Amino acid sequence: MLTTGGCPRNILTIKDALEAIEGRWRLLILFALSGGSRRFGELSREVPGITDKMLSKELKNLEAHRLITREVTAGFPQAAIYTITDHGRSLERVMIELHYWGLLHRQEVMGR
Repeated sequence: MLTTGGCPRNILTIKDALEAIEGRWRLLILFALSGGSRRFGELSREVPGITDKMLSKELKNLEAHRLITREVTAGFPQAAIYTITDHGRSLERVMIELHYWGLLHRQEVMGR
């Protein structure tokens, strides 16, 4: 079991991790990208309920944390293609575990 050892420095790594994936949308976007590269419009459709403004903001944050890359295609019209990085793929185990924990949590809280 992890312990903080009474030292706030020991929780910095968890704080850093949560900062990278915090919020309602980032893990959902990463999950969508784990199936392959997507254009903005495709992501917008695959992440129900997210506004284009919020999707744009979250994509920039994910890119800043090096969890995704953005490539602009040549030609007309130009399109941005978003791809999960190897660093982003390292979160796949976390997403799978969250999925299973969510199932257990749903059963616990909702009795389903």
